Amino acid sequence: MSKDFFAPGDSGRLLARHRLNSFEALWNLKLDAVDAPNTTRGGWSTVYRLDLEDDQGRSHGFYLKRQDNHLTRSVLKPFGEPTFAREYRAIQAYARYQVPALKAVAFAERRQAGHKRALLLTCALDDFDPLDQWLEKWDTLAYTDKKTLIQAIAMLVKRLHQTGNVHNCLYAKHIFVKLRHGQAEARLIDLEKTRRSWLGKHDRVSDLATLNRRTQKPSRAQRLSFLLSYLDKRKLDDEARGWIMKIDRRIKRKAAA
Repeated sequence: MSKDFFAPGDSGRLLARHRLNSFEALWNLKLDAVDAPNTTRGGWSTVYRLDLEDDQGRSHGFYLKRQDNHLTRSVLKPFGEPTFAREYRAIQAYARYQVPALKAVAFAERRQAGHKRALLLTCALDDFDPLDQWLEKWDTLAYTDKKTLIQAIAMLVKRLHQTGNVHNCLYAKHIFVKLRHGQAEARLIDLEKTRRSWLGKHDRVSDLATLNRRTQKPSRAQRLSFLLSYLDKRKLDDEARGWIMKIDRRIKRKAAA
C-alpha cells in the first residue's frame, strides 16, 4: 500500500488550516458530487468540488475523488488496486518528466472492513478550458488563436511521447488549454491509462488517431499543421505522409470495429 501523500508548501498548509490533512478528514468530508458515481468496476468512484479559503480570504479550487472497491487489475496487481493509485503514480511521473499535467495535492488509500478505498485531491484548472469546449466555439476564434492553440497542444503531446509514454485515452476533454494575450498553455488530465510506449511509433500513432477521431472541428489544413508541429517539420514530406497514412488507417479500423 502506498504511503499517504500530502503536498508541501502552500497547498499543504491550506489543508492543515482547514484540518483536512488526513485520509479520515477528506474521506468523511460532506460534499456534493459533480456527477453521478462511476460503478463500472464493481465498486464506486465519485468526484467532488472543494473550495478552500486561505488566510488572506482568497479561494482555491480543488477536485476530490473518492472510491471504494473501484479497482484495476494487472500482472503486478492481480487482485486489483484502486484506479486512483495508478493515476497518482502517473501524475508524479508526469511531474518528473516535466510534462504539463494536473497537480496532485493529496493521495491516500486504506483497507477497511474488506474494502479497498482511495482518495485523490488535485488542484482545479480553473484558468483552463477543456479542448472540447474550445472546439465548440472554434468557428468564432481568430485565425492566430487557432494556430496558437494547435501548436501548444502539438507540443504537449510531443513532449509526452518524447518521454517514452503514451496517454492512451487522448480525448479532447482530457486536454486543458489556457489562452491569454496570444500565448497558450496546455495540460493533460485523466492519466489513469498512461503507460510506457512499448510498441514505439505504433503506440504514438494510436494516441494521435484517438485525438483526430474525436475532434471533428479543425480543418484538414489545421490537422496537418498540428502534425507538422508535432513532427517539428516546416512542410509536408515523405515521413509526414507516412504518419498521415498510419493515422488514417488506425481511424478507419476503429470506425469499422
